[in-house]
Parts: sequence; C-alpha cells; structure tokens
Amino acid sequence: MRVFYTVASALVALALAGCAGGTYGSGNAGQSLAGTALYNPAHLPAGKMGALVREGYDIITQTHKFAKPYVVSQMECSSCHITGGTVPRGGYLRIAGHFPQWNGRSHRAIALQDRIAECFLYSMNGKPPAYDSRTMIAVVAYINWISRGQKTFSPIDPAVRIARIKPPAPPNVSRGATIYAAQCSMCHQASGAGIPGQFPALWGATSFNKGAGMAKVAMMAGFVRYNMPLGKAGTLSDQEAYDVAAFVESHKRPAFDKKAAITFSPEPASFF
Repeated sequence: MRVFYTVASALVALALAGCAGGTYGSGNAGQSLAGTALYNPAHLPAGKMGALVREGYDIITQTHKFAKPYVVSQMECSSCHITGGTVPRGGYLRIAGHFPQWNGRSHRAIALQDRIAECFLYSMNGKPPAYDSRTMIAVVAYINWISRGQKTFSPIDPAVRIARIKPPAPPNVSRGATIYAAQCSMCHQASGAGIPGQFPALWGATSFNKGAGMAKVAMMAGFVRYNMPLGKAGTLSDQEAYDVAAFVESHKRPAFDKKAAITFSPEPASFF
C-alpha cells in the first residue's frame, strides 16, 4: 500500500549555529522532569525496552549512522532537535501526549509516526522508515520516554512551538550576509555546506528541502533567535535573526517531491 504525503511541515528542519558550543545533540542536558533530566542513560528502564529507548536516542543524535538508508541530506535529527529534542523551543520532542492531533494542512488527524515521517521526507530529504520498522518504533519509544508524565490530549505545550517574532523592519538579505559571515560561517562554511557529522548544510544539494518548515523565513528566524549561535543563544536581535534567515533562504535547496510515498511491507509485523 502506498500512502501519498502532502501533510504539514516537519517539526523543525534546521539548526543554524555558530561554533561556540561544539557539535549538536550531545550530553544529558535538557529540561528536567521532577529534577531528572528528560534523557539520562542511567535512568532508563532495564531490559529490552530501555535498550529500545537508547536506540531511539542514537537514531535522533546520529541519524546517518543508525538510519542511513532513509537519509539524503547532510542532517541529523539533532541538527534541529537540540540535545536530542530536550531543549524547549529548540525542536522540543516532549510531544507524545499531543498525538493523535488534527492537522489543518492535510485535513485529517495524524499520528506521531506521521510527524516523524515528515521529518524524514523534508528535513532529511529522504524517505520515511515503515511504521512497523524497528527504526520507527525506536524513535517513537524515545519520544514517549522523554514525554513520560505528560497528560494525553493536553493543550500543546508552548515549549514545542518555534517562537514567532516580528522584526522592526523587513528582513534584509545584505545585512543577513554580514551576520552570517561573522556568526555562522565558521561552522556552516561560507558555502553553506556545513561540516559533515558536525554542522548541517543550510543550503545546496545536501540541505533540507523546500517542504521543510524551516524553509520558511519566519520559522527559521524564530528558531535562530532563541537557539543560535550555538553556545551564545539569544544574542541576536529579532531583526538580526530575520536578516540572517532571509540570507540563508535566498539560496537554492532541493525541491520537495509531493508525490513522495511511504511503502509498507505486505507482510504483517511478527508480533501481530
């Protein structure tokens, strides 16, 4: 069975960073849950479920290594979902209780797996894992783990949403180029190609495609304003965030194939 996707943009599709803090997605930092980090390997349940959650974390933070067949762009999930999605407004993944949810763009209710699939289609410019695959189940297990204690059907946590900011003046690509050269190019390179395994490509053939949420200037600006440069988050003004986002978005990136499909195995999973 083939399911065609024209659904909403990915959770987040970009990390635009300076170099002050090293690579993305490392360590156990993140918002706490009753004094405990959302993800700490020492606190995982014993046995196979704990191993599955750890596998999901590995896929989020080292996507090319652990989910290579599904990835085309030079992105890791943690390029967008900072520190494994444990940073509020930084691609926060404490979201399991918000699914299923109604999606206005696709005019239907979507599951958490649909959102994950979108990220692979848009941010990774690739193809999603089948919903009954170990890769998908591991990612879902990880997101459920860091969402523990969250009430189902609760209002969307504001921490999940990218901040919507308004610049004093229209964004200016020329000013953005100057900011990019000073704040971003050391990591993402003057070419925008990034450094494989460390910093993602922000434009060009190895970047996220046009279907990604962060292919929109407003979305990127809100993310940049409160998360970048890495290690110096919050140092750019609303105007500077918009200007540098406009500069990045002025470059070419892959188109999104609206006929991209997810193919499911004709055989039921072994546990059915």
